[in-house]
Amino acid sequence: MNRRMQFKIKQLCIIIVSWMVIGFIIAVYDHLVLMTHSAQGPAPGYSFPIALAINMGAGLFGSIVGGSVLVFYINVKYQDKSYAYTVIAVTLSFILIIIIINIILSMMGKPDLLRMAKNGLVWSVIVAITQFLIQINSKFGHGIFWDIIRGKYNTPKEERRIFMFLDINSSTSIAEKLGDQKYHELLKDFFSDITNPIIDNKGEIYQYVGDEVVVAWKYEDGIENGKCINCFFDIKTQINSLQEKYLKLYGVVPAFKAGIHCGKVIAGEVGIIKRDITYSGDVLNTTSRIQSLCKEFNQEIIASADLITELGITSNYNLQTLGSIKLRGKEKEMMLVALAPLH
Repeated sequence: MNRRMQFKIKQLCIIIVSWMVIGFIIAVYDHLVLMTHSAQGPAPGYSFPIALAINMGAGLFGSIVGGSVLVFYINVKYQDKSYAYTVIAVTLSFILIIIIINIILSMMGKPDLLRMAKNGLVWSVIVAITQFLIQINSKFGHGIFWDIIRGKYNTPKEERRIFMFLDINSSTSIAEKLGDQKYHELLKDFFSDITNPIIDNKGEIYQYVGDEVVVAWKYEDGIENGKCINCFFDIKTQINSLQEKYLKLYGVVPAFKAGIHCGKVIAGEVGIIKRDITYSGDVLNTTSRIQSLCKEFNQEIIASADLITELGITSNYNLQTLGSIKLRGKEKEMMLVALAPLH
């Protein structure tokens, strides 16, 4: 099971638990309302355990069916649509389903339409909020939104991370050829197409900076089976498989280069109006400098020798030692290694 599927199943499980809890709350609320002095009291045959089972059962059934549609269909098929579009589309679809169910129940007898309307409205709002939260989680990145909610990085923390700076080659000439709007569309497609290989290799998209994307790994995740290096070549395989698409739309297949390095950073929340989690430390500047040497050495990917040693991937790739290089703005030299897949 790839990492994307793991994320989706985790999202679905959260929806299932949340909606069942909401079903429980609705049942308890209705019961308390019926027991108030101003209420007419429960209808004949009313049973709180049965009402509880019905509401939680509805939450379970609705979350399995509706949650699956949200996670596995809506947010895959319409991932390029605006947040408002998907939230409104999902909510209106759910309201339509509620209306159809009420019509069917009305033909079968005389249900409590007022109560159905109330529950339908409540669940419509719940579905809208669920879809909105899924979209927000996607915007921040898997797990980042939850870190912000629980304040994990309110106090800055030192962490060991691996970073990869990946940049499109000849971006200036491509932009001049395509024009600003068409070039933006190419970037949008490129960043979208490389997302799955990054997620599958346990990477986190930290930043988009112009035509560059910065990918971060928790140290243990990036080291595991050389995922931080595999990610680059998986991205290359993905883009190569989409050559026809890029040639048809843009007349060019984007090539790219990357620098990769590891080290300690300080992770913490910054900002008031636009709050975000950022990393600071020399490792980011160093990784950027390493990436800038790819053009000079005519290499696709260059990594620090320290990282290569810790990865222990000498049997999986062709390694070319570039020597001890003095990076721009640095006093100490660093041993660098270029990588290429075994043929």
